[in-house]
Amino acid sequence: MKRRVLVSLLAASMTASMVAGTVVSADEGGDNKLTVWCWDPAFNIYAMEEAGNIYKADHPDFELEVVETPWADVQTKLTTAATSNDLESLPDIILMQDNAFQKNTLTYPEAFVALTDSGIDFSSFAEAKTAYSVVDGVNYGVPFDNGTVVAAYRTDILEEAGYTVDDFTDITWDEYIEKGQDILEKTGKPLLSCQAGESDVIMMMMQSAGASLFDEEGNPAMVDNEALKKVMETYKTLKETGVLTEVNDWDQYVSSLTGSTVAGTINGCWILASIQTAEDQSGSWAITNMPSLVDVEGATNYSNNGGSSWAVTAGCKNTELAFDFLKSTFAGSVELYETILPSSGALATYLPAAESDVYAEPQEFFGGQAIYSLITDFASKTPSNNTGVYYYEARDAVATAITNVVGGADIDSEIQVAQETVEFQMG
Repeated sequence: MKRRVLVSLLAASMTASMVAGTVVSADEGGDNKLTVWCWDPAFNIYAMEEAGNIYKADHPDFELEVVETPWADVQTKLTTAATSNDLESLPDIILMQDNAFQKNTLTYPEAFVALTDSGIDFSSFAEAKTAYSVVDGVNYGVPFDNGTVVAAYRTDILEEAGYTVDDFTDITWDEYIEKGQDILEKTGKPLLSCQAGESDVIMMMMQSAGASLFDEEGNPAMVDNEALKKVMETYKTLKETGVLTEVNDWDQYVSSLTGSTVAGTINGCWILASIQTAEDQSGSWAITNMPSLVDVEGATNYSNNGGSSWAVTAGCKNTELAFDFLKSTFAGSVELYETILPSSGALATYLPAAESDVYAEPQEFFGGQAIYSLITDFASKTPSNNTGVYYYEARDAVATAITNVVGGADIDSEIQVAQETVEFQMG
């Protein structure tokens, strides 16, 4: 929800009709109608309605009903339908958060329709993004919004310390910390901020190396996980050197960026919407890739944080229509992504969109960088990882562990406790 709120800020200038309209057609019948559940009028609903408009242009009899349904309600209704064997109560298509996709598909396999043979070309999407909705080699989701990680920097603060954004491109975390200490000494500004007690930075570091908290069978694999230990050591060093400052809540995190408290951030690309609310900082930001872990197999400068994908449910009344609709829009229309980008900030992981003139346009706020095509390129290089059924439980356990480690606890002991916690929750 945090990401949705921030992106909605970017979409504040949308017309009232775009925001208010949740139903493309109120006609209650017909073989050419699809019903969709998703949330956020300024983002997901707007994108789905525009997809409906594009498809209807070539299929005049097509009807689309988009029902505004908060993510928590989508999850609750899905669970209720599956456990009560009432799959007919589900809509044709639902939007699902990526990190919940595998859990839901593995827990309620009867609730979803496989898309592998739908005619959709999944190779046209960033591999790591597609992997969130793949179970046992079968595709169950069509990727939508982009959670690719960016490192964003205040170029004026970097310049004050004698650096440019190029000095932070393709670097390691060791180099990041070294330069960060120098910047802190010269400007008084930490390079990075994050919420205390959260594990976002940890999980971004882990995925950047394709590492996971689970093994291939879905069992917790934290103990003797060299990537996790290195991540925790790196995080502790960031905090001890002052290069990272922890804040108490989300509002303080955003304020640290817009209020010039820190010199940069590392997060999903959706954070750029929040950064751009500081209009007086236009031209003083630039983005590049994130640092890579040192001495960790598979380490890269790319990761992901957040995002969602479309799924066809077992309650779908016309699966062939659903397949063709998704294939022709979210999995086949550069025009769709060009249309929704300016108003909603919805970045694609559909790789052909990166070649679009719209994506290639320089952005004044970011010093003239073509940030949208750059982010799409980052997405294509992001490693996939195994989220597992108990992903959120593992995140929470790791968040507790890193809080204790920062407070002086032993890393190995805290990792052991985290794994035992998840094993207990799994029964």
